[in-house]
Amino acid sequence: MFSRIKARFNDIGTIGTLCTGAEQHALRDHQREPGAEHFLLAALDLPDSTARQAFAAVGADPAALHQAIARQYGDALAAIGLDIASSSSAGSERLAARPGAFNASASGQEVMQALAASRSQHGPLLGAHVVAIVAGMPHGVAARALRAMGIDLAQLRSAAEAVAGADARP
Repeated sequence: MFSRIKARFNDIGTIGTLCTGAEQHALRDHQREPGAEHFLLAALDLPDSTARQAFAAVGADPAALHQAIARQYGDALAAIGLDIASSSSAGSERLAARPGAFNASASGQEVMQALAASRSQHGPLLGAHVVAIVAGMPHGVAARALRAMGIDLAQLRSAAEAVAGADARP
């Protein structure tokens, strides 16, 4: 029983680190509310390294993810006729976090809800769990960025689930 309580406290710490990291990635992207792509970047930053292991399992470079996400934002702006060069130079300062309750965008909320629903599983909360959830989302910035990197979402999800399952075994 004590080990289950300890595991839940560890999961709470991981969630706190994940949310803080996602928020920092979102603020760097000039967004107040982190989306699934920011949670994916934050998962890659977690010390358990399981998110990176999942990327390695499919031959993907996790260091290329941030640039792939930035390209998705740029492509979206260009599609509506905005000049990417002038919009990026106009707001080069990083946003500051707002005080108060943590808020995520719709895709970020979807990630957090899926994490909460999956926590009936045994084992610690890992970055690979986040990767599996995000890779299971067929639409959005994260999905487009992963596809632009040449990553098959189903393969990444399977790899992340395998990594998370291997790490959960005694």
